[in-house]
Amino acid sequence: MSDDPRASLIALTPMNPAYQYDPHSVLRPLRERCPVAHDHQAGTFIVTGYAEAHRVLANRRTYRDGAKAEAAAVLIRRQAAQLPPGVPRAEAVSILVLDDPDHARIRRPLQRAFYARVKICRPRVERVIDAALDAIDPAQPFDLMARYCVPIPVHAIAAILGVDGDNLDDFREWSEGVILGLNPFRSPEQTAVLERSRAALQVYFRAQIAERRANPSDDLISDMVALQAEGAEINDAELAINLIALLVGGNLTTTDLIGNGARQLMLNPTERDKLLAQPSLAPALVEEVLRYEGPIDITQRIMADYGEIGGCRVAATQAVTAVLRAANRDPAIYDDAEAFIIDAKRAPHLSFGGGSHICIGAPLARLEGQLALLKLFQRFPGLRMVDAEAKPRWRTLPFFRGLEELLVQA
Repeated sequence: MSDDPRASLIALTPMNPAYQYDPHSVLRPLRERCPVAHDHQAGTFIVTGYAEAHRVLANRRTYRDGAKAEAAAVLIRRQAAQLPPGVPRAEAVSILVLDDPDHARIRRPLQRAFYARVKICRPRVERVIDAALDAIDPAQPFDLMARYCVPIPVHAIAAILGVDGDNLDDFREWSEGVILGLNPFRSPEQTAVLERSRAALQVYFRAQIAERRANPSDDLISDMVALQAEGAEINDAELAINLIALLVGGNLTTTDLIGNGARQLMLNPTERDKLLAQPSLAPALVEEVLRYEGPIDITQRIMADYGEIGGCRVAATQAVTAVLRAANRDPAIYDDAEAFIIDAKRAPHLSFGGGSHICIGAPLARLEGQLALLKLFQRFPGLRMVDAEAKPRWRTLPFFRGLEELLVQA
């Protein structure tokens, strides 16, 4: 069965107060009732079961570019970039939504350089985290999000990219601005901020690319310029748009990974004590946070040809929305799915997507999450929420799950 009048993508956003407060109060009955349901209003199949979502994400015969969806897929088409005539799509949108052959052509050198950087960036990330910890006055309550979770990812990616310290304030402001592009329901005022920030980052990165070509440095931009010189088929416009995507893709989501993880460890002191007694559990901790309270709700695909998902017929150009948050707590896959247990033996979560579009930033997000959470509780082992009974202040950005504020006391 695919037609369920109660299946609504809009209901899986903060526009629905029940979902904002507890997403699983909405997702659980939807997954139990109909793991593949069609939302006529948004023009998409909503997939909440793990097996069905995994099949969608592993299918390499799908598209990511919303411009390829049928006219009825109104939401994903609204998010697809509308380009002026004559602008190649690969110079205007990143690999996050590009399809092959451009996706593979650009992703290969970018992934090669980025993964090599992540392998050697641990000391830089540790310095960023230690500086954030040193700036905290443990004698006073503080907002963990503002003081710790927000600055770490943007400062870490800035260090990897090679952003000069004098430009860090502007860089952070621009990065916050371009995050608005993730909100399909943004206001005209927010769209204006988005466009200004995106234009500023374009100018900044194009200048940095030119500078590294003349004066190479020890950073990712220099690595990419070197690969260009070796014959990598990626031009400066394509490189700039994808550097912006690395910034946006890793900034907000890693902030929320750290914030959500810290909150769960404070709510589950037994799990916190396990981590402190056995720091080698940090990688498993991050995987459980990503499964239990991951930062991203959904990812979308467009069918390239006819297929079947969970017994439902899906035609070419129809949109499919995999609800990662629901799949990651599917009791058909996970024992004690509703429990946060950092050393449980679990099936792999789906929070980084899958297939050819699996998240390119996953290695850095994992590294930052492991270090930030372990170091935070090693520095402040008694960290607790100021009011553990208070209603959490979740952000209202659709399809993302993160805290607006998290007041704590060391």
